[in-house]
Amino acid sequence: MGGEQVTHGQEWRGPRQGGDLRGKNVTVAGLGVSGVPAAKVLAGLGAHVTVVNDGDDERARAQAAELAELGVTVRLGDGDTLPDGAELIVTAPGWRPDKPLFAAAREAGVPVWGDVELAWRLRDLDGRTPAPWLCVTGTNGKTTTTRMLASILEAAGLRTAAVGNIGVSLLDAVLGDTEYDVLAVELSSYQLHWAPSLRAHSATVLNLAPDHLDWHGSMEAYAADKGRVYEGNQVACVYNVADKATEDLVREADVEEGCRAIGFTLGTPGPSQVGVVDGILVDRAFVENRQKNAQELAEVSDVRPSVPHNIANALAAAALARAFGVPAGAVRDGLRAFRPDAHRIAHVADVDGVAYVDDSKATNTHAAEASLASYESVVWIAGGLAKGATFDELVTRAAGRLRAVVLIGADRALIREALERHVPEVPVVELDRTDEGAMAAAVAEARALAQEGDTVLLAPACASMDMFVNYNARGEAFERAVGELA
Repeated sequence: MGGEQVTHGQEWRGPRQGGDLRGKNVTVAGLGVSGVPAAKVLAGLGAHVTVVNDGDDERARAQAAELAELGVTVRLGDGDTLPDGAELIVTAPGWRPDKPLFAAAREAGVPVWGDVELAWRLRDLDGRTPAPWLCVTGTNGKTTTTRMLASILEAAGLRTAAVGNIGVSLLDAVLGDTEYDVLAVELSSYQLHWAPSLRAHSATVLNLAPDHLDWHGSMEAYAADKGRVYEGNQVACVYNVADKATEDLVREADVEEGCRAIGFTLGTPGPSQVGVVDGILVDRAFVENRQKNAQELAEVSDVRPSVPHNIANALAAAALARAFGVPAGAVRDGLRAFRPDAHRIAHVADVDGVAYVDDSKATNTHAAEASLASYESVVWIAGGLAKGATFDELVTRAAGRLRAVVLIGADRALIREALERHVPEVPVVELDRTDEGAMAAAVAEARALAQEGDTVLLAPACASMDMFVNYNARGEAFERAVGELA
């Protein structure tokens, strides 16, 4: 590991403590999940806060009224203009870096932080001892791995929480009344883009595949933002042996002296790796004489569901926990106690000898590929918003497993064309509808195509917002439709 440390944006001039924000003119970019809490925290620290927001709907007006009571100025319907006198921008992670607001900030020399950067800089506010961060990112598996990690840490008797992109505010975690021993932190590429100062205890990039390229602009930029999670790591940079791009990010990172590269693999692990031997998860990284010795951590059956990509998630979580000094028994107990979130390769029902599986969370091609690889013969329900993705590689790799395909959603034609190029013999049903009954129709078509022993798999490889509020709503529609069959 080496190379020059790459910083993003400009550094705040002065110490990190939040007291230095008193009297500063701070612009918060975007209301919503991260913007409102950030505005409240900043106002509480004595900053002069102005919130700018693209939208001007009923929800935004209600949030603006709430913030106005705290002395926060809110400008609705204009998220592109830099307020006069702005000294710092704190942005919602989803705001694209090419917005005019940020171009104006660069021109004026105004630094831009995300909510993660703000939380990182405030973590030792008022002299409190900050909890170390164990950070998880990657194209797929972030939430599952972060929650597995938190379960393992809890099994070791540590005060912890799963926070960040998982839906729990990091600001609440670092500024709340609970004093944590360690935090399990899920980070998106958006959040990492706006977090130049983050320095984790240990971190992992689980995998890399094209995603959010419309936001980042290129695969190289996307990978670079993911790789930020390794910068300044103290103890371990955990990478995926099967995904060389993650190891390359480790090699390029500027870390603290003594920080180690730790690989995870579904095969037999080498020294400084964790892996699988005869159905056992084993550690050859955090043991004495790792050239010869290994420590049993858990059985593959302790991981639910015990499909390959989920076992990889468990190994990554185990490696981060072991880097923090967690004993092997806590890894086993934490994995046994863990229950996956809904809509993540969840078995819904068996109907007439056919299994129905909900993996609505498979919102990109990489996740769908891992899901398809878990079953021998699949009737695949796919489609939605492609987010700039292409599907040839996915279709080619899954070709031998496809019994038939049912396509839904706005960009279904992109998948159909890939299927026609590579597996023209596979039956395809294309549904040109977006009403509430579309999913039920898709499940009915899949049932007609499936044979005994098959799996009907919802793994859309696309985002859901063309037809549903989110992937949860899409998965719930699938489960309702399967329930009607059963």
